[in-house]
Amino acid sequence: MASPERFANLPDYAFPRLRALLAGIEPGGEPTVMTIGEPRHALPDFTGPILAAHVDEFSKYPSNEGTPQLLAAISGWLERRHGIEVAPERIVTLNGTREGLFNAALALSPETKNGQQPAILIPNPFYQVYAVAAAAVGAEPVFVPATPDTGHMPRYADLDPAVLDRTAIAYLCSPANPQGAIASEDFLEELIALADRHDFLIFSDECYSEIWRDAPSPGALAVATRMGLADRVVMFNSLSKRSNLAGLRSGFAAGGPGQIAQMRRLRSYAGAPLPLPVQRVSAAAWSDEDHVTASRALYQQKYAIADRVLGNIPGYQPVQGGFFLWLPVPPEIGDSENAAKKLWAEAGIQVLPGTYLSRDGAGGNPGRNFIRVALVASATETEAALNRLKNCLYQEG
Repeated sequence: MASPERFANLPDYAFPRLRALLAGIEPGGEPTVMTIGEPRHALPDFTGPILAAHVDEFSKYPSNEGTPQLLAAISGWLERRHGIEVAPERIVTLNGTREGLFNAALALSPETKNGQQPAILIPNPFYQVYAVAAAAVGAEPVFVPATPDTGHMPRYADLDPAVLDRTAIAYLCSPANPQGAIASEDFLEELIALADRHDFLIFSDECYSEIWRDAPSPGALAVATRMGLADRVVMFNSLSKRSNLAGLRSGFAAGGPGQIAQMRRLRSYAGAPLPLPVQRVSAAAWSDEDHVTASRALYQQKYAIADRVLGNIPGYQPVQGGFFLWLPVPPEIGDSENAAKKLWAEAGIQVLPGTYLSRDGAGGNPGRNFIRVALVASATETEAALNRLKNCLYQEG
């Protein structure tokens, strides 16, 4: 039987590609993995006790949309963090944001837009689920550069109006993965106005929103609400980065009532609800800020380390939010794959080539000359690894 062609052009996922790239190369130092965005800070101390107290609830089928307690906790967090009132029926729980970012396209992208194939706008580089979602719904993915020249944000307004008129969805990630840039309130206002003018939705991926340098990132749904255009935005967030609960697989989407109703309807057929003990932990996590504040302080400490160790490197950009460094590759090394092989062979450090997070465009691949480095280990480990990285890649820096 033939395989579906809609996925034929997808490259291998980033981490299998990296394993193939480094296969057969012996690490040139104590192996240090700085590739995956998996937080290593402590879990909230209430996690284990809540799971243990409610372990018997694994025997019950859970609510698909989310328990009233969890939806109320998320609604309360949205009011405290973003100053907006979002009723429970405008929220749906998710198995982390990746599931939601994919399935929301299935639920909300039309088969045609103004009689044509719909377009889905994607910042380049980007979180790879955006592209596979576009492929799954038969939309044309339009990769828009998010480079140093654009402040690492995609300039969707510069696209041909004919493309914008058939756009169904525009993905945005702020703080950005992998660049660590934050979309300003002005940027969000302009994008939301553009979406309203051309009648498309914004999927705002905000899973790094609680990790910042100086100030919290603006929320797209909050900005849209103040503009009277809340139904233009579906925002996504999770406990993976905020609460160091990546394995809990717990997140949510919030937006206009019509959009969330459609997502809930599809999820009732095809979604896997969160187990009740997981929903109880999640409700506690969204209701508590102390563990978030403590974790954020650790990231801010690592920002300072990165600035001190790498701040004199040409092209270095201090992280504004999230926990990734997006580091330039020196011209004499070639490209990001060469840099990744050199770091592994000579320093024992694994990083992710920026090429694996980007697609080729008219100006080439915007990740070709960058590597992504995750600041997820302890401050001591991070400082030691960044010094080794600098000595290996930037000997003249």
